[in-house]
Amino acid sequence: MQIQLHKLHFVICCIFSLFTVSLVSAQSAAPTYPKLAGYIGIVHPIVNFSSDGTHTNFKDSYTVGMPIGINIWKSAKIGFSSEIVPFIKATGSGSKVNNVLFHPGVLVALGHGFTFAGRLAFETSGRYGITPVFNKVVKKNKGSNFFVAIPLPARFGNNTASTYGVGFQFGVAF
Repeated sequence: MQIQLHKLHFVICCIFSLFTVSLVSAQSAAPTYPKLAGYIGIVHPIVNFSSDGTHTNFKDSYTVGMPIGINIWKSAKIGFSSEIVPFIKATGSGSKVNNVLFHPGVLVALGHGFTFAGRLAFETSGRYGITPVFNKVVKKNKGSNFFVAIPLPARFGNNTASTYGVGFQFGVAF
């Protein structure tokens, strides 16, 4: 399982690195609205809580998501975002895409590089819910921004106990 996890991590890092290197710098000008921005990242679910107990990532398996999204900013303060997140789960017996998340929501700029995203969640597993996300730009470049985020997913439905979780996400917006 260790070797498979290392291979999966290597592939994810290579894809992310190639994408980051291929970004084209945009010209610096005063933004006009609506403003369109795309992003790609990596999300690691850390822990999920439910009435069935606590489940931590990395214990019996490793789950990683790769969010790909588009933000449409109506103004400097408010916008709409839509992302798709395929999740890969790796165990001792192999790895597979085990869930895909459709994640539309509203964006609220909080200032100083902070953004709140209030997202709805619709999963191919049959689960649904909400995901408040707190995001911070950590490095601003001419044509891209690197960010970190803390998603707090709450999921319901599909005859499964409600779950509440915490994750860690990082990525690049362009």
